[in-house]
Amino acid sequence: MWSLYKKRLLRDLDRWQSNGWVSEQGRVAIADEILSSGRSLNLASALGILASVLFGFAAISFVAAHWDDMPRLARLLLLLTCVWAGYGAAGWLERRGHSMLADAAVLFSSGMFGASIMLVSQMYHIAGDPADGVLLWWIGTFVAGATLRSNPTLALTLILVCTWSFLKTSTSSYVHWPFLIGWGLVTVAFAWQRWWPGLHLSALALSLFIISLGYQLGSGHSHDLVAVIGVLAAVGAVAVEKFRPDLDHVAAPLFAYAVAVAFEGLFVLQFFENPVSGRLIILAVVTLVLLVAVIAYAMSAGNRGALWIAYIAFSIEVLALYGVTVGSILGTSVFFLIAALIVAALSYAALQLARRSSNGGLPA
Repeated sequence: MWSLYKKRLLRDLDRWQSNGWVSEQGRVAIADEILSSGRSLNLASALGILASVLFGFAAISFVAAHWDDMPRLARLLLLLTCVWAGYGAAGWLERRGHSMLADAAVLFSSGMFGASIMLVSQMYHIAGDPADGVLLWWIGTFVAGATLRSNPTLALTLILVCTWSFLKTSTSSYVHWPFLIGWGLVTVAFAWQRWWPGLHLSALALSLFIISLGYQLGSGHSHDLVAVIGVLAAVGAVAVEKFRPDLDHVAAPLFAYAVAVAFEGLFVLQFFENPVSGRLIILAVVTLVLLVAVIAYAMSAGNRGALWIAYIAFSIEVLALYGVTVGSILGTSVFFLIAALIVAALSYAALQLARRSSNGGLPA
């Protein structure tokens, strides 16, 4: 996506310069800034990352096949050689300007580091919690990714942090709050690198963590808390976008993720908590009103991600409510009538606001 954006922006710069909107010196400075920022992912880089993964599996398979035939010292030396060979290759590639291939080499070393933890534990018969091994793995991988500024390695770190947290929660009924420490470290590294795909991964991981709270707190019945957190986060994102327009590129995706979290909480409250009919109607009305409000705001702000999430959520909500009320034709008709009236009223309110704004704030 970044490479496509750069190409489009460079084409726009040519057009802006031809129209006299940007000077030649300004165009050169902007183009240099664009070309020097970010790391482009081309076919060679993508294949290099895939090759590093395959090299890792090949090395692990070779070591495992000859594991019993080698003395312990040779095993340790072989594992260390594989790890440090990857780092050495990364430095060599980085000096020659192959940044993405260097990332692939760091990724290989990180994979070998994790394999070394497992094989050494097996060699010395170290019994323990598998989550502790994953903890050591993600710490080492994080240090490598942050120090060498390798985005793929940081992405692997986030996956390992999520795996570590999952292993911890699968053996207990408690919330694994230390997950936030690992998540925070990786997110700060993503922000330092200004790697937006990584920040999206962090937002997705945090959203799933918040959603999991509904199934872990309050004996698995805290989905109202999830809905409230989502709504508050959405309001916070809107406030940031209004009062700090320079951060709209951050607030817009956060708003979309917050909407998804809020809808998940409300959806579970309606269709998995078995509420009484009166509570179901109230929750349904609240959900539909919120989704229509999200659609209106997303359209005005040009937030396509939030707009599509709201459209999909609205469709899911209507279909689910239809499934609940399908047993009663009259009840189904009344529901759709109420939903139509709500949407029509909100549409009328939006039209009035548009007329007032076009008249300079005067009543229409």
